[in-house]
Amino acid sequence: MTTHEYLLPDPGEGLTEAEILSWHVAVGDTVKVNDIVCEVETAKSVVELPTPYAGTVTALLVSEGETVAVGTPIIAVGDPASPEVPAVAETERASAPTEEPAPMATLVGYGPRERQTVRRRRRTPSEDGAGGASGQVGAAVRERDLPLRTLAKPPVRKLAKDLGVDLRAVPPGEGGIVRRADVEAYAHGAQIAPAVDAPPVSAPPVSVPEPAAAPETSAPGVPARETRVPVKGVRKATAEAMVASAFTAPHVTEWLTVDVSRSMELVERMRLDPDLSEVRVSPLLLVVRAVCLALRRTPEMNATFDGAAQEIVLKHDVHLGIATATPRGLLVPVVRDADRLTMPELAGAIGDVVRTAREGRTQPEALAGGTFSITNVGVFGVDAGTPILVPGQTGILAVGAINRRPWVVDEAVVPRWVTTLAVSFDHRVVDGAQGSRFLADVGRLLEDPASAMTL
Repeated sequence: MTTHEYLLPDPGEGLTEAEILSWHVAVGDTVKVNDIVCEVETAKSVVELPTPYAGTVTALLVSEGETVAVGTPIIAVGDPASPEVPAVAETERASAPTEEPAPMATLVGYGPRERQTVRRRRRTPSEDGAGGASGQVGAAVRERDLPLRTLAKPPVRKLAKDLGVDLRAVPPGEGGIVRRADVEAYAHGAQIAPAVDAPPVSAPPVSVPEPAAAPETSAPGVPARETRVPVKGVRKATAEAMVASAFTAPHVTEWLTVDVSRSMELVERMRLDPDLSEVRVSPLLLVVRAVCLALRRTPEMNATFDGAAQEIVLKHDVHLGIATATPRGLLVPVVRDADRLTMPELAGAIGDVVRTAREGRTQPEALAGGTFSITNVGVFGVDAGTPILVPGQTGILAVGAINRRPWVVDEAVVPRWVTTLAVSFDHRVVDGAQGSRFLADVGRLLEDPASAMTL
């Protein structure tokens, strides 16, 4: 049988690794070219991977939840002309020379990487010897001998990861499913791994008492003292980007408190406009419009600093990033050419990028190329914040909560809709006068939307 190994491609933006979230196929399934075989999570988004081969799936080479480097074989697909699916093909793969896989192009315009994956020959049971009683599970069961997929619920997978247990080595319970009790018993007492060729256990698993000398992670009934959360995916990328930004660009932040009562009245009128009935109108829409107009007077805020060339690069198009909180972490999808869109188009574009981000469907290219960003911390009831620049950008505006506050109008104190704006900018590109003018322009436009006619 001719077998093709599908190498993990670069899902876009030059990413170097990805986590296998879920497999959409199993060993023995028949696939066609461009069928979706798995879903992976990169540092920027969740991406579905299509297969470039047609045939029968002979092996899943990476487990769900495992993070692997770009160029790593993740699935093997056999020749569609051969109906046979080998149940145990690993020994043949070990003894036969590995076929050179066809070069794989990446998904988003990147050429194939000039790298070769060197895979170790699998050791046979006779070379390994009998499994001993050592506490190192890897000495008894080689990783390549373990099943590639294990049925277990996400909380059980997390428990196994926290305890340092390879879930594939845990004997499954009834129905072939690994449960919490199985993981705990294996972690605390089962030091001898079962032989790979041993028949499956038909009886329910027997809990093995923990040796007296083995420390407990937590006593029964006593809450754990701490929880460790792996930093990966979007959160890892965000942490690295924020550290790079904070220690590369000299940040300056300025604040402005504004009466936005007229903007709130305009929002209410726009919500009654039949032309805007199919889009969500919110104060953020007016903030975005105000930013686009203010950038005309201060184009330095819509720029980037080229450190290598020692040049300020002024951008002629406004590609606006909208910071969005998602279950996977903070994403900043980009509204392209925001300054050229009509109000209905702008409202629709903002709604689309935010909704797509929250649903986890944002593609890497939709997160790149922003020239200025807005973060709306007011949706969390926060009055204001000090935003950190998105790497490569010169400015970012934080919008605080819009609340009714006492305000002086014509020598009288009256309740008004008030918010606080905070703008951070790169002081290598923008000086204090330019940053202040930009912030004042945004504030004036929100305080009096009619003043947009003068910009």
